[in-house]
Amino acid sequence: MPLTRDRIIGHDLERLAFRFTMLNDGDVVDCQISDAAMDELAGMQGTESSARQAQFLSLRETIERLASDIYDEAPRVQGYVVRIFMRHLER
Repeated sequence: MPLTRDRIIGHDLERLAFRFTMLNDGDVVDCQISDAAMDELAGMQGTESSARQAQFLSLRETIERLASDIYDEAPRVQGYVVRIFMRHLER
């Protein structure tokens, strides 16, 4: 079952990832995409932290589809965080 759109949390400078949430039948699923993966999707590199939200918004549908696909393949464990890395783009 595909995840559905929820909230944008924002860029995490400590983890170098952009955080957002999605919903699975009303349950919140924490998600994040690495800066490197997001840059790869955008065809650029070295995006400034201040520009990450705009970058996420421009790629949101693709990123959310990836998150949903990864979640569908993941074990059902309470608190599971969907993390999108470069390796997920090579599928």
